[in-house]
Amino acid sequence: MSHGHDTPVPTWTWSEEKLQKILNKARAGKSLRPDFWPENGKCAVALSFDSDHDTFELRDGGRSVSALSQGHYGARQGMPRIRKILEKYSISASFYVPAITAIHYPDEQKAHIAEGHEVALHGWIHERNTLLDYTTERELMFRSADTLEKITGVRPVGIRTPSWDFSDNTLRIAEEMGLLYDSSLMADVDCYELLLDGKPCNVVELPVEWIRDDAAYLVMDRWGGLRPQIAPHDILQIFIREFDAAFDEGGIFQLTMHPDIIGHRSRIWILEELIQHINARGKVWFSTHADIVRHAKANAA
Repeated sequence: MSHGHDTPVPTWTWSEEKLQKILNKARAGKSLRPDFWPENGKCAVALSFDSDHDTFELRDGGRSVSALSQGHYGARQGMPRIRKILEKYSISASFYVPAITAIHYPDEQKAHIAEGHEVALHGWIHERNTLLDYTTERELMFRSADTLEKITGVRPVGIRTPSWDFSDNTLRIAEEMGLLYDSSLMADVDCYELLLDGKPCNVVELPVEWIRDDAAYLVMDRWGGLRPQIAPHDILQIFIREFDAAFDEGGIFQLTMHPDIIGHRSRIWILEELIQHINARGKVWFSTHADIVRHAKANAA
């Protein structure tokens, strides 16, 4: 299984101490599954949207006007469609917003807060954290938080790293910032405590998974050979099965979407039909990632 490294690393020569040090950079600690969910919910539903918009291309220099327009679609068309559905079903969701997105679309972020949603950190310009040194990553994370707070009037309490790219320093900086949670890692399906250098820290993980991400199925690489291969109906079935399992377990159903991906006319129905299926199963608690983490942290079994 490839993890994107081209040059073999002689890990077979490393000591157990060195291997353990790598594992301890951001390790999963105890599970924080609560005994109950608010509103008599059988499970918690955490819908989220990564508002990358233009930043996905701006990050790499903004050389493609076509790609910039594709990102702009997320703000012009995708986001209004998403907000309309959330309002229709009275659902609170979390929006992970690069600071540059917030600067370019401030009214969008203000509307999220006014409508009861969460606006959380998603980098400065959708940068790759593992390419940054500690000082640069820290400065960008703090600057991003300041920017979101200035625009929305609310200090963000959570982070989802751009592309879920988690550096050796990310967790340490998140704790320095006093963040409540991260939502970039994949060690569980329930909230869990994060271990920094083998010791519990104050940041809780609400895990993601590529299985529960629209981009994994629907993104097309213009210059490469990557093309969407799964029909929207089949994607809905994957999401439904993930939810059904969460419902049966009494856990969390977390989903990541992107306005410029899910927000197309031939795809947005996935979100609405999924919500209808969720509501038909029984009572659930739709909430923001931040409130789900707060509840899990306070009521873990």
